[in-house]
Amino acid sequence: MGGATNAEAVAASAETGSVSFFSDKSAKIFVAGHRGLVGSAIVRKLRHLGFMNLVLRTHAELDLSRQSDVEAFFASEKPQFVILVAAKVGGIHANSTYPADFIAINLQIQTNVIDSAYRNGVKKLLFLGSSCIYPKFAPQPIPEDALLTGPLEPTNEWYAIAKISGIKMCQAYRIQHKWDAISGMPTNLYGPNDNFHPENSHVLPALMRRFHEAKVRGAKEVVVWGTGSPLREFLHVDDLADACVFLMDSYSGLGHLNVGSGKEVTIKELAELVKEVVGFEGDLVWDTTKPDGTPRKLMDSSKLAGLGWTPKISLKDGLVDTYKWYLENVQQ
Repeated sequence: MGGATNAEAVAASAETGSVSFFSDKSAKIFVAGHRGLVGSAIVRKLRHLGFMNLVLRTHAELDLSRQSDVEAFFASEKPQFVILVAAKVGGIHANSTYPADFIAINLQIQTNVIDSAYRNGVKKLLFLGSSCIYPKFAPQPIPEDALLTGPLEPTNEWYAIAKISGIKMCQAYRIQHKWDAISGMPTNLYGPNDNFHPENSHVLPALMRRFHEAKVRGAKEVVVWGTGSPLREFLHVDDLADACVFLMDSYSGLGHLNVGSGKEVTIKELAELVKEVVGFEGDLVWDTTKPDGTPRKLMDSSKLAGLGWTPKISLKDGLVDTYKWYLENVQQ
C-alpha cells in the first residue's frame, strides 16, 4: 500500500513537535523554485500576509542539484522554514526524450534540499509533488492511498518516481528523525506565470493562447482536438499558495495530502468558458478524429477539506485573472 502504517502514522505525528507558522512574521523562509508558476504564487501570498524575510535564489545563483552548493547555502542562511517547489518539469515529449534528466535532477534537488534542511535545523519543510504520482488506472476521484497500488503512466514515470521518492523521503525523516516534513500533491494548476508556449503548454493556457490569437487575426473558427467530453479538475495557483500556507500552519502528519478544487469541468465546458473570457466570437469546432485522452482525472481532496481548507477562486474568476496577466505579460 502507498501510505504508511497506522502505527507509524500515530508515532510520527505524536513525536514531531509542530511549530506555529504565523507566530513570527520575521521568520526566514526559503522558497525553493520561486520563479515558476507555483513558487511565484507562494511568494506573493507570503508577502501579502506580511512575511518579509524570504530567502530567494535563482537557478544561476544556486543550482539545487549540486549537493555542496546546497549544503553551503543552508549552513550560511539557516532558514527556519522551507517550501520546496523547485523541479525539472516538462511535457510528454520532454519526458520521453530526456528521462535521465527528469529522474536524476529531481532526485538530486529533493535529496539535497530535504537533507540539508534537516541537518541545518529547519523547523518545518513542505514538499510539493504532482498528481502524476498516482497509478494510470487509479480510482476516480483519486484518494491519497492510491499511491503505489498500480503501474504509473509510462510517459512521465521518470518524473513521477522522483516525486514519489520525495514523499517517501519526507516520511522517512519524520519517522527516523522526528522532523516536521510534510507533502502536498496539487491537481492541474493555472494562473499568472503559467507556460503559454504554443507547442508544450497544458490544455488551459494552450486554449487561452489559441483563442486570443484567433481573435487578433479575426479568424472564423478555432479547432480543438477530440470530443470535449473528458473531465478535468483545475485549481488556481493562488488557491494552491493559500493551501500551502494553511498546511505549513495547520498540518503535521505523515501522509501526503491532495490539494484540488474538487470541481470537475469537461474540456468542452472549459473551452467555451475560455472563449467567452477571451472574447473570441468565431466558432468552436471539435475534431472528433483526434484522441480524447484520459476520460476522467479528479483528485479526492476531502482530507484537506476536513482540516478546514477549501479553494476560494471560481474557474471563471480565475480565467479572467489569468487572461489579464497573459495580456500584460505574454501576448505580442
